[in-house]
Amino acid sequence: MKHILRRRPSPALVISCIALFVSLGGVSYGVATGSIGSREIRNNSITTNDLRNGAVRTQDIRNNEIRGFDVRNSSIQGRDIAFDTITGVDISESSLAKVPSAAAADSAASVPALKPIAPVTMAEGATAVTLAASGPLTLSGVCQADGADTDALVRVQSTEPGSAVAGEVDTPSFGPGPVTAATVADAAGGTRTADDRTVVARASSARALSAQLAVTADAAGAGACSFAGFAVFAS
Repeated sequence: MKHILRRRPSPALVISCIALFVSLGGVSYGVATGSIGSREIRNNSITTNDLRNGAVRTQDIRNNEIRGFDVRNSSIQGRDIAFDTITGVDISESSLAKVPSAAAADSAASVPALKPIAPVTMAEGATAVTLAASGPLTLSGVCQADGADTDALVRVQSTEPGSAVAGEVDTPSFGPGPVTAATVADAAGGTRTADDRTVVARASSARALSAQLAVTADAAGAGACSFAGFAVFAS
């Protein structure tokens, strides 16, 4: 027995023991020195319970190491994303629904078009002046003599038969060609006459016109007329 105890361990036994101690204490040493890396962690072994809430930051994640199937579906919330970091290239535009108020933009083409009519003055007997036009409808001003009087006429012309106009004079069917919808007259020797006139017209193709005009007739001198206002065209 004494002979056995006095026998020294062989070099092979010493090396084996050292290797055993290192293998058993390596993980503890790694924890103590902070040197644990991905290779020291068993694949698919880390769960959410192993991570402290709010402890993981962007700089803790190596580029291209965390992938979509590593994250639970519907688990990332808006508060987990930094402000102003999502860009257009990160979003699939085809998956987005229409913004509710944007539905009105689909019919933007049918929004009425407002056309101001700048003041126009013309001499009695001059050629008719176009005040506004859109599609088949044209609004024009005419200044003509009526005996000793001067008349300012508002006319509507349509290139489509079966059009209609309502104003001072209602015409349920006209076109192609013009029709007089309103008149302002000034008697010879009288003061200049001014009045407002409203004209509404509709072409057979459903194109519509509404105009509000200030019309002036003046028989003084050679006679003159003026027109100003606005027109709205819609379809």
